[in-house]
Amino acid sequence: MIETEFLNRVELRGRVGHDPRITTVGDSQVARFSLATNEAFRGKNGDLREETTWHNITAWAGKNVMDFNDVHKGTFVSLTGRLRSTRFTGSDGVERSVFEIVANRLEPFVPAVRE
Repeated sequence: MIETEFLNRVELRGRVGHDPRITTVGDSQVARFSLATNEAFRGKNGDLREETTWHNITAWAGKNVMDFNDVHKGTFVSLTGRLRSTRFTGSDGVERSVFEIVANRLEPFVPAVRE
């Protein structure tokens, strides 16, 4: 039998979109927030454009996760985690899928200054 190793790993660096919603589950704290990442590229006519992608982040307090009190709207962070998909049926009866990143490492990020 051939075994194949599958990898579900996401690495992001970006700005926190809103102050995290922090809740307690059992003995652990969990923070949920959005993260904006940007990609710069040249359009068809050569003009510089920037595209922003928003990500839903879930982080559990613990090893390799920064103090949630230091995470605020606008904070630059770097994270590693895994992609998770959840399906649910909305109040309108329509089935939907939501994607989120479950972070297992979350730390402050200081972007390099270009001169």
